[in-house]
Amino acid sequence: MMKDKNIVVLFSFFLGMFGAHRFYLGQTKLGILYCILALTGISVLLQIIDFFVFLFMDQKVFDLKYNSKYVELQRREEMDESDNYEYNRQSNRRSRQYQAEDFRRTTAAPRNHRPVAQRPDYNKMNPYKASGIQRYKAYEYEEAIEDFLKVLETEPNDISVHFNLSCANSLLEQKEEAYYHLNRAIELGFKDYHRIRNHDALAYLRLQPEYEALESRVMNPRKSAPKTKDLLSDTPNLLEQIKQLGALRERGLLTEEEFVAQKKKLLG
Repeated sequence: MMKDKNIVVLFSFFLGMFGAHRFYLGQTKLGILYCILALTGISVLLQIIDFFVFLFMDQKVFDLKYNSKYVELQRREEMDESDNYEYNRQSNRRSRQYQAEDFRRTTAAPRNHRPVAQRPDYNKMNPYKASGIQRYKAYEYEEAIEDFLKVLETEPNDISVHFNLSCANSLLEQKEEAYYHLNRAIELGFKDYHRIRNHDALAYLRLQPEYEALESRVMNPRKSAPKTKDLLSDTPNLLEQIKQLGALRERGLLTEEEFVAQKKKLLG
C-alpha cells in the first residue's frame, strides 16, 4: 500500500513516542524499539525529531524512500505508454508508405525503409546483464546488483552496467558504491549529464554533500579543478604531497588516472 506523508506526520505528532508512524511505514522493529524507549522517555525526543523531519521532507524524497516501488511502477507504465505510442506511430507511417508504393511497384528491388525501433533483445545480451535489468525492473535491487557485478567480471568497462549499478545502490542508499560506479561510468565516457541531474533513482545521491563536487567536476572541469601543482605548492614533504593527492582524489578533484600520473611524477 502506498504510504501517505500527511498520515506519517500526524502519527508522529500524536503517537510518535510509541512508534506509530514507524509501524505505518512498515518498520516494525523500529516501532517496537520506540515502544521500549517510551518507558525511559527517550522516544519523546525521537518523536519530536521525526515530526519535524517528516513535516519538512520533500514529497518526492518521501516517495523515493518509502514508495519507491510505486514510483518505479508508475515510471514503467509511462515508459510503456510512450513506447507503444512511438511503435504505433511508426507502424502507421510504414503502412501509409507501403500503400503509396503499391501503385508504382515494379520488378525493381523495393526501397529501403527506415527500420522500426526495436526493444533490447535479451536473448543476445549477456545473461547476467539481462537478468540484472529484469530484476532491477522488478525492484529486486540487491539481486540486480549481484548480476551486474558478475557482468563486470568479464566486461569491466560496460558504461551502462556501471550506471545501472549506481542507480541500484542509490535506491538502497549505499552512497559509496553508488558514487564509485557513477564516477566510473563518467570516466568511461558517459555524457548524459541531464540524466544524472534528473533521474529519479539518483535523487538520493543528489541530496548528498559530495554531489556538488561531482557536478562541478563533470560540467565545469576546467573551472572547478585547480592545478595539482598549485594545490601542492605549500606541501614540500613528499609523503604529505602524496596524502594531499589522495585527499584530492576522494573529493573528486582528481580522477584515478590523474592521481596515478601525479604520484609517478612525485616518485620519479
